[in-house]
Amino acid sequence: MNRQAATSIGFTAVVLWGALALFTRWSAGIPPFQLLAMTFCIAALLMLGKTVAQGGSLLRLLRQPVRAWLLGVGGLFGYHLFYFIALNHAPPVEASLIAYLWPLLIVCFSVVLLKEPAGKMLWLGGLLTLAGCWALLWRPGAGFDLRYLGGYGAALLCALIWSLYSVLSRTLAAVPSDAVGLYCLGVSALAALCHGVLEETVWPLSGGQWLGVIGLGLGPVGIAFFTWDYGVKRGDIQLLGVLSYAAPLISTLLLIGFGEAEFTLTVLLGCGLIVGGALLASLGPALLGKPAPQA
Repeated sequence: MNRQAATSIGFTAVVLWGALALFTRWSAGIPPFQLLAMTFCIAALLMLGKTVAQGGSLLRLLRQPVRAWLLGVGGLFGYHLFYFIALNHAPPVEASLIAYLWPLLIVCFSVVLLKEPAGKMLWLGGLLTLAGCWALLWRPGAGFDLRYLGGYGAALLCALIWSLYSVLSRTLAAVPSDAVGLYCLGVSALAALCHGVLEETVWPLSGGQWLGVIGLGLGPVGIAFFTWDYGVKRGDIQLLGVLSYAAPLISTLLLIGFGEAEFTLTVLLGCGLIVGGALLASLGPALLGKPAPQA
């Protein structure tokens, strides 16, 4: 499979992450670590079931380098752990604004750690999409306050962990993407442990809550992490980083479509910046008369 096709597969994760806010809203009321344990368990069963159905060996899948296990389980669990800490110790708008630095950090780390070149159009597109993301997330009255410095630091750790997880996964291209199912199982176990220590169990009471939990496990947590792993290992990781800002755009449009949010001029501005930035990043080489990379 060529690089462009792998990038397209990776982008399906971004589309699925766009449904994260909607499914999370439907599953409201379930403690965060319990929700994490349930959704990652569903994701693990989905991906490991796929491996078995295709005749793969789970024992062989277990034989991955220690580095792969540390990166996989640590990256997935660490991101969510610090995201919960950030939301508990800082206003959600500001925490989200900082956490969503990770797509641009992917571009930065790919240059520093992978020695991949990044053209001017890519940087410009990345900055425009970041501005669009912030336009979508910003709310009246939001503002950074030193009282929440700990929460802001946790949000920044979120961005660093996920961007490093994505970039360093490329150095483990020999590890099959099916191994993500095992990582999800590890994350589910760690989340269940945290839930047992920190939370009280609250089972979904309505069909809407169950739909939210199952939807999260199958899509934004399940298929998305598998296709993201494939995309960052074999596709254009820098372009995927910039295109990841489509997730809050899709999320906002879905919330509007289901009556959970209103369409405003700010939303229109954010949409325009994200779409324009993504076009610049993806079409930049052609606009400058340079061939796009194929391998």
